[in-house]
Amino acid sequence: MNIQHIRNATLVMDYAGKRFLVDPFLAEKGTLPPFPNSARQDQNNPLVSLPTSIEEVISGVGAVIVTHTHLDHWDDAAKDALPKDIKLFTQNEADKEEVGNAGFTNIEVLAEDTVFEGIQLIKTKGEHGRGEILEIAGSVCGVVFKHQEEKTLYVAGDTVWYEEVEKTLNTHKPEVIVVNAGDNQFLEGGSLVMDGEDVLKVHQTAPEATIISVHMEAVNHWALSRQELKDYAEEKGMSDNLLVPDDGEQYSL
Repeated sequence: MNIQHIRNATLVMDYAGKRFLVDPFLAEKGTLPPFPNSARQDQNNPLVSLPTSIEEVISGVGAVIVTHTHLDHWDDAAKDALPKDIKLFTQNEADKEEVGNAGFTNIEVLAEDTVFEGIQLIKTKGEHGRGEILEIAGSVCGVVFKHQEEKTLYVAGDTVWYEEVEKTLNTHKPEVIVVNAGDNQFLEGGSLVMDGEDVLKVHQTAPEATIISVHMEAVNHWALSRQELKDYAEEKGMSDNLLVPDDGEQYSL
């Protein structure tokens, strides 16, 4: 497989001969307001530019996966750029309706037994925070990719570490794991996605897996930098298993 980190949680992935686009957030730098009640209220989103053109990001994509419809995972720029008949997967019927209202016509709700072009797409559970903040954050999902010619891949999505993530790791034993680990948060309510300690728990549960950390330094409510995570990984002895890509960086695995 080849995984290219675009920006924030946006990925372009070649897997078993098919190209997937995950959580397209394609707005130009600084064209969206900051997320409220959080750090960097004087900075518009996205904080950084795309590393390449939108045309290059969407070129050759056979399917799009939207793990949830928050602005930094599914924005107007993506809606405008993508062909309306492209294959598109959502987490539930509510998101399917929302995506359909934007004019898309070829939408499927992910299940635990979805198959696309011979590739298993297994919807996994996630929690976009802990405690009361979950009522605001709403539902999210991740996806496990399986194919006989590829390593098993787990894209965890916007989730913190909790028992369902552990269950997914123990059930599917992915060899490659993508985590959203910018420790994004509002001024109150705690982490909305993984922090360093959560990534360490992923590593401890799947010690042989390659972990790729994304969703970092791209929107105003991030709290954990790439360098801080690298330093933490060095301290905890997991640097050999953790990749922290810059925007545009890609890996063949």
